[in-house]
Amino acid sequence: MTQDTSLSASLDAGLSGATRVYFIVGDPIAQVRSPSGVTAAMRAAGRDAIVVPAHVAPADLDAFFAGISAMRNVDGVIITVPHKFSATQYCRTLAAESAFLGATNMLRRNADGTWHGGMSDGVGMVAALRDAGCEPSGKRALLIGAGGAGSAIGHALIGAGVASLAIRDVDAARTDALASRLASLGRGTVAVADDAGAQTYDIVVNASPAGMRPDDALPIDVSRLAPATFVGDVVTKPPVTPFIEAARARGCPTVTGTQMFGRVRDAMVAYLLEA
Repeated sequence: MTQDTSLSASLDAGLSGATRVYFIVGDPIAQVRSPSGVTAAMRAAGRDAIVVPAHVAPADLDAFFAGISAMRNVDGVIITVPHKFSATQYCRTLAAESAFLGATNMLRRNADGTWHGGMSDGVGMVAALRDAGCEPSGKRALLIGAGGAGSAIGHALIGAGVASLAIRDVDAARTDALASRLASLGRGTVAVADDAGAQTYDIVVNASPAGMRPDDALPIDVSRLAPATFVGDVVTKPPVTPFIEAARARGCPTVTGTQMFGRVRDAMVAYLLEA
C-alpha cells in the first residue's frame, strides 16, 4: 500500500474532536512532505492524530507559539526551515543534542504543558547512509551547510565515528561556530573545509538548500568525485536533485532527501509519541 493510500485509508476512519493535532511550521512550507508521511505513521502506530502545515514567517513565530500553547489538543510541532535555531527559545527543556546545537526540529508537550525540543535530522541521515551500505566510522566526510539540519548531521557523523569532518557554508561565522562546537567533543578531526578536491572525501552530504530551485548551482564540483564516494542530499523536492543525478553519473552510491526523510520520520514519530 502506498503512503498516500495509507493516509487516505486512515483519514477515512474519521477525524473527530478527539483527534490530536501536530503542526509543521516553516517559511516556505509548500515543499515539505511531513504532513502526510507523519500523519500516516502516527495513525499506523495507533494514534488518532493529524499533522497540519503552517506557513509562518520568522516575525510571526512568537504569535504562532503563543496561540498553539493555549490549544490543549495540540501535542507537538515539527520545525523546518528557517526556524530550527529560533524554535529552541520556546522550549522549557531540550534533549541533549538540541541543547548542544541550539537547534530543534521537533517539540512535544511536557507534563506541565511546556515544550520539550529534540532533533532528528542527524540520526536520520546517518541511518539512511547505513541503509545504503555506508558505515561512517573511520571515513573522511564533507558537510555542505551549517544550518539547523547541517548542524545535526555534523553532530551525528561525529557521533558515528568519522575520522574527519570538513564543513563548508556560505556563512563563515556559522561555519566556524559549528566546527568549534563539534571539535570540542574531541572525537575525530573537525575543520572548516579548505579548497581540497572532492576526491579526498569518502562521504559528501549536502545539507544546504542548493537544488531546491532549478537554477541552483551544484553545491560542489562533482567531476572529481571518486566513484566510491557516498553522496547524500537533504533536499526532498525534487526527489532526485541535480546533485544526486550528477553523483550517480559518476557511479557514486547515493542517499536522497526522500530516503533520509523516511528515517527522520521514524525518529520523529517515536519522539512525538513518547509519553
